Amino acid sequence: MVKRGKAPARASAPKAAPKKRVVDRKPESGEEESEIVEDSDESESRPARARTNTAAGDDIGAAELANRVAEALKRFRRDRHLSFDELSARSGVSRAALSQIEGGRTNPTLAVLWKIAVGLDVPFHDLLDTNSEETVHVLRAGDALPLRSADGRTESRLLSPGGVSTNTDVYELRLTPKAIHKSDPHARGTTETLVVLTGALRLVVGSQTHELATGDSVHFRADVAHSYENRSTRETRLLDVIHYSRS
Repeated sequence: MVKRGKAPARASAPKAAPKKRVVDRKPESGEEESEIVEDSDESESRPARARTNTAAGDDIGAAELANRVAEALKRFRRDRHLSFDELSARSGVSRAALSQIEGGRTNPTLAVLWKIAVGLDVPFHDLLDTNSEETVHVLRAGDALPLRSADGRTESRLLSPGGVSTNTDVYELRLTPKAIHKSDPHARGTTETLVVLTGALRLVVGSQTHELATGDSVHFRADVAHSYENRSTRETRLLDVIHYSRS
């Protein structure tokens, strides 16, 4: 009988180094650059899944809004012969922020835009560059670009088409549950009329506090500090009609 020895052990093949793939990402500066991401062996056996960007529509709208504001700010500042330093002193917005906004490199918040409008002494909608010379003015729902507060909990959307009136703006305001939005005084003589469409609102004007429910309305002078607060657990929607004094 012939004895068979054990077959020599075979050396295992070296483990392949993880492959690298290049994906595009968009950094904060707005310039696209590539990022190296390592794939494990396990991921190679799975089919690649398409990545979706649900914020694409918001990004496009934000870019368009930034361009509108940049052009309007540049025009008004030039017409008034104001330097960045002078406008900063009048509006309370830093010189650096004004430069970035005018260059279209950042999307200003609702509060910042109001400060700039006051500093330039122009109606808020003029900064959105919505003026038109048409005899009939139509603003489609998808064309009304929303403005948001810094915390993203308050949203304002201009409802009045450009060119309708230089003295009056109509806005839809949305406040998420527990949201509070504080507004600096608007230009002298500015007034607001609010109608609560859904939810509830706590309105503070100067030292006065008013609790409003669905269907309530209020008129007040907006050239003093005021705030809107949604203390409920539901979204609050408001119709806000702002009238500017031209005296």
